[in-house]
Amino acid sequence: MHIEEEPGRDLNTWTLDQLQTFIHDARGQQLETARVAAQGHAYNSSHPQEARRQWAKLSLLANRRMLDDAEGPSARVRVAQQDFMLRMWVINRLGPDRTDHDWSPEALASDTLDTLTFTPAQAAGLAKGWRDLPIERIRELRWHKNLTAHLESLVGYLAPGPVREQLAVWNATRSLLP
Repeated sequence: MHIEEEPGRDLNTWTLDQLQTFIHDARGQQLETARVAAQGHAYNSSHPQEARRQWAKLSLLANRRMLDDAEGPSARVRVAQQDFMLRMWVINRLGPDRTDHDWSPEALASDTLDTLTFTPAQAAGLAKGWRDLPIERIRELRWHKNLTAHLESLVGYLAPGPVREQLAVWNATRSLLP
């Protein structure tokens, strides 16, 4: 099923199964459109909680499929940021589920740390003179700021320990980044 074959048909009106079938064959902007439509259903408080989780899973699927065609680090960062933000939203609004990787605060913490290429100390050090840095380095600092946007909420879900401490340091470092 392709958007072109369904003129005038709004993806927001499609069922979960229809959108899931579409996502498996979609590419590029079609995936982004499907991701946004599924996310909209996840945000819809008139749906039962389990349905909202299913729609969120579908949004994550479309988002992750965008990596198939992603070119360059900025596309990968955008996909990761969208992934982290939706997962954090589900954990905050619908509750954590430690049996499901996507809704587990510990898994989200691990995935976040795995994505970051600087340590908080490195990022803070670079941020001191960020205006004098090459544009590529400034972009990397911005990516780290975007990839850690959910940490303030996430830290509260984690048990005391090294991961929580590392994320708390990252959360404090965010304010220093351009």
